[in-house]
Amino acid sequence: MTTVSRTFDVHPQPAVVIDYLKDFGNAEQWDPGTESCTRHDSGPVQVGSSWHNVSKIAGVTTELTYTLQELTDDTITLVGHNDTARSVDTITVVPSPDGPGSRITYEAVIELKGAAKVADPVMKIVFEKIGSDTEDDMTTVLNRLAA
Repeated sequence: MTTVSRTFDVHPQPAVVIDYLKDFGNAEQWDPGTESCTRHDSGPVQVGSSWHNVSKIAGVTTELTYTLQELTDDTITLVGHNDTARSVDTITVVPSPDGPGSRITYEAVIELKGAAKVADPVMKIVFEKIGSDTEDDMTTVLNRLAA
């Protein structure tokens, strides 16, 4: 199991950040590995909403189904799964202690299943790099919302 966590500040207020990030279809804009992310259902995004995510990680294309498991005023939890992996992404958004804006903590817990478990130590390095790139891209995209 691999855990990657980042904490960073952005300009928009927490409600704006939560409203944007709860729609996982937006991952195409801020997740460097995501090639496409298509919602399965329609209507307002709510607990139970789900997406088909296609990502390329270390040159390998993988597809996961993500479901919005938790949505509160300060927390989003998305659970992705397929036959070889399970990912639990928890995004916590609170007012920034350093002034206006928000402080985001993004934690991804990735569990590889079956034969894929052998790659766990190598994937930790890969996912740490993806975590840094995601922080950079998410910061850029979210800061545009404050303009």
